[in-house]
Amino acid sequence: MNIWQPGPGETLLARAPVTFATGAAAPVRGMRWFRDLERKDIQHELPGWPEGPSYAPRSTSGAVADKTLRGAATAAGVAVMAFLSAAGGNLSGGGTSGGEGSDTPDDPADEVEDFPVMWAGSGTIARTLPWQLDPGRADQKHHFTHLIVTDRRIVIVHLPFVKKDMEFIDDNVIWECPRSDISNVELKNFKDGEDFRVTFVDGSWCRLRCKARRKLTRCLAPPRELIALESLTPQQRATVLDFAAEKEMPASVSPIITRNPTGRIRVEILLPSRYTSLFGASEVNITMEPDGTRVDIDDYLPEDF
Repeated sequence: MNIWQPGPGETLLARAPVTFATGAAAPVRGMRWFRDLERKDIQHELPGWPEGPSYAPRSTSGAVADKTLRGAATAAGVAVMAFLSAAGGNLSGGGTSGGEGSDTPDDPADEVEDFPVMWAGSGTIARTLPWQLDPGRADQKHHFTHLIVTDRRIVIVHLPFVKKDMEFIDDNVIWECPRSDISNVELKNFKDGEDFRVTFVDGSWCRLRCKARRKLTRCLAPPRELIALESLTPQQRATVLDFAAEKEMPASVSPIITRNPTGRIRVEILLPSRYTSLFGASEVNITMEPDGTRVDIDDYLPEDF
């Protein structure tokens, strides 16, 4: 076991599996490209990257045929589901990530006609990203890449995935950059609602995919203002410390303390014992009133979640 930990005085905010995104529109479905500022393919120029697949967007007729086949398959699936439901089957529907998917592209040039997941001129930050993020190059049945967010930096680790032991974590740091190198993070909702784009201060960017993207992006754009434990009132501090003791928070972990739009205070703890290779870090949390009183979950307001 080798679990990445933040440095002294550094606060871990989030951790979740990420990859480069994959096209969803019919002409680019299952594809991705790495582009320079003139939209030229640069995947063969990226230092240390192994050879990967080369793609070409489908023609209009090919895209229509692909869409027709998928539509027929979907219709057949709906018919089967309807039959099972009518027969009394116990069915539950699955939705997109948080219900945020959209059939309308934000940028047809980059989501329908082409699908760049790296946009980077020579010498820019995005060109330094690791090849292990690429589903076309990396073995993602047996290895994952996690994006880790702290109050100082973002880190990408590569780790084995053992289906029978998802609590086994053996992190290998393959990339990192300071938070100051990030200028913007934008949610991209086209189709599944699982993508987001990170733009760096030099104008280069990457498009990533994460099923728990809200967990990552809410820590990045805009950065949440953290409240220091020492700045809390005695009553608030006592509530936080009681919660930390209740959850057996190790000394190496810092609670994440923020203020909700309601004025209440949210306390999250990322316990190493809850890390998994499949999901990353899952927090335990409480919300308290300004006077330090814990709020029962039945009394949460929508903004408290």
